[in-house]
Amino acid sequence: MSSNPDTVALTTGSVVIGEDGLARPPWAAVDPLLQHYYDTEWGMPVRDERGMFERLALEGFQSGLSWLTILRKREAFRAAFRNFDPDTVAAFTQTDVERLLADSGIIRNRAKILATIGNAAATIALREDGGLVNFIWSFQPRTTPEPRTIADVPTTSDASTALSLALRKRGFAFVGPTTMHALMEATGIIDTHLLDSHRRGSSGVWPRSS
Repeated sequence: MSSNPDTVALTTGSVVIGEDGLARPPWAAVDPLLQHYYDTEWGMPVRDERGMFERLALEGFQSGLSWLTILRKREAFRAAFRNFDPDTVAAFTQTDVERLLADSGIIRNRAKILATIGNAAATIALREDGGLVNFIWSFQPRTTPEPRTIADVPTTSDASTALSLALRKRGFAFVGPTTMHALMEATGIIDTHLLDSHRRGSSGVWPRSS
């Protein structure tokens, strides 16, 4: 095994100490864009409808792909989906679908595009029952994982499975348990920062450790 501490950390799944002296998980230490996203956005609470709908949509597009792929295309996604305004997206027509399928800046997957349009309509419908944000946050569990290494981080949970089922009943698509677990991680509903990461507990939702 290499004596390089960064290589060792990547191999063991423990934190990687960056040149700035900050500890991050291996996935956030291999690309500047991912590092910036990790340091400034990932795991922070999302409490507005547009922001939550965007995260829900992008997590759906990420299914089967890397998050870095989505992150690199995020601005193109925002332009293509009109900044993910649910009312605007719900009104998309077949012409918009064809426009999106021709847009090389995004993931041109017809099923995911149609799901996003349908999910916008489902988001609007949820306003009569407290809204998308309150609905998703209502599945916040009573405890959060305390992972030491990447291997300790779960990819699904009882909460994400329950959220997935509930959203499907409300007409949402591409909201499987794994995708919803990733959404819950990204929006601060759970905290899966590694215990030694400089971001652990930064959301203000969960303490650094119990």
